[in-house]
Amino acid sequence: MAHKVAVFRKEHFNAAHRLYNKGWTDAQNDAVFGLCNNPNYHGHNYELIVKLVGEPDPATGYVIDLKVLSDIVKEEVIARFDHKNLNLDTVEFAELNPTAENIVKVIHDLLRPRIDSKLELTVRLYETERNFVEYPA
Repeated sequence: MAHKVAVFRKEHFNAAHRLYNKGWTDAQNDAVFGLCNNPNYHGHNYELIVKLVGEPDPATGYVIDLKVLSDIVKEEVIARFDHKNLNLDTVEFAELNPTAENIVKVIHDLLRPRIDSKLELTVRLYETERNFVEYPA
């Protein structure tokens, strides 16, 4: 009988960003984004949780080798975003507002090609202890 199991990998990265819309006035940006619109940027200690759901391989018992998943996350996310200014140092957010909602979608899209399509992928990103987003929802 087939059974699905969820496996998780937790990682952390630190990054700075500024939330703003280039097409808006300073007053509009301040009204919508408040302190997150600081022209000198601000940072977060992000917590990332990657969830995969699938049937364990009969030969290994693994849904995925968690060392392999760890390496993928480190290569695709941590190396790309850790200790970076998302607005200035990354191509992903050069024109995309680095909200938590956009960051989690970008991370999902970076990981998806590296993970077997038979596995369900969900990415959860904590921007603060109390604020987090998940994709797909």
